[in-house]
Amino acid sequence: HGDLNETFCVGNVDADGRRVVQTAFECLQSALAMVKPGTLYRDLGSTIHRVAQANKCSVVRTYCGHGIGSLFHTAPNVPHYHKNKAKGVMKEGHVFTVEPMINLGHYDDTTWGDNWTAVTRDGKRSAQFEHTVLVTKDGCEILTARENEPVMKWDPDLIQR
Repeated sequence: HGDLNETFCVGNVDADGRRVVQTAFECLQSALAMVKPGTLYRDLGSTIHRVAQANKCSVVRTYCGHGIGSLFHTAPNVPHYHKNKAKGVMKEGHVFTVEPMINLGHYDDTTWGDNWTAVTRDGKRSAQFEHTVLVTKDGCEILTARENEPVMKWDPDLIQR
């Protein structure tokens, strides 16, 4: 199993739209920089929160990253918001996702009647980037990285369509 998500800009996207997309990327990037043996899972949320808040954005609290193994969604839960109560310490060999959803407005979301589509409650835009990672001896390996791109680096040309 693996899990991956990217947000793309289609057409002429205004400054707020570009800001929320880049902020979502930077939230994931900053969290992945923390992944190594000994890091508390809950600490990722504080880092993501700081990056989002510095860019006048909020972090959705309903959804979280998750472990990946013989089951697709399994422990650990990896909340992306500040002051979460996630349990656990990263150890070499752990495989999980980090997938913060970042909003321009309030962090509240709602689900449509199809029981799948999630939208912001205030109708403002949201963006998300996600990777599946393996904790290694010295950090992490991004298992869902693009070919020839082992490290996350912001490049607006890659997300513009």
